[in-house]
Amino acid sequence: MALIDKPVRGSKTGKPIMALLDLLGRRWVLRVIWELREGPMVFRELQARCDSMSPSVLNGRLAELREALIVETCDTGYQLTKRGEKLLELFDPLGDWVESWAAALRSANK
Repeated sequence: MALIDKPVRGSKTGKPIMALLDLLGRRWVLRVIWELREGPMVFRELQARCDSMSPSVLNGRLAELREALIVETCDTGYQLTKRGEKLLELFDPLGDWVESWAAALRSANK
């Protein structure tokens, strides 16, 4: 996987932001990060929480997230790294926006 300083999908520059957007845009990556927010979990539990995605896809996504220093292995399976936890914190403002957006959509559809 190209991390930084190499071209990634959608960008020829390889700038770090483009590398992150490429990684986060891959199917299931955000879901894996989201499910690990509650703490470490074993492979089968993580797979079940991700709507039973195939083991090969989950293995691939976990490998990409480990290479990106967002997920690490631990005694109890997989967990977010400190960097992964920091990334998850950046979703908080998005969560606030989503609540406002959902309320606006509900109002518009009445």
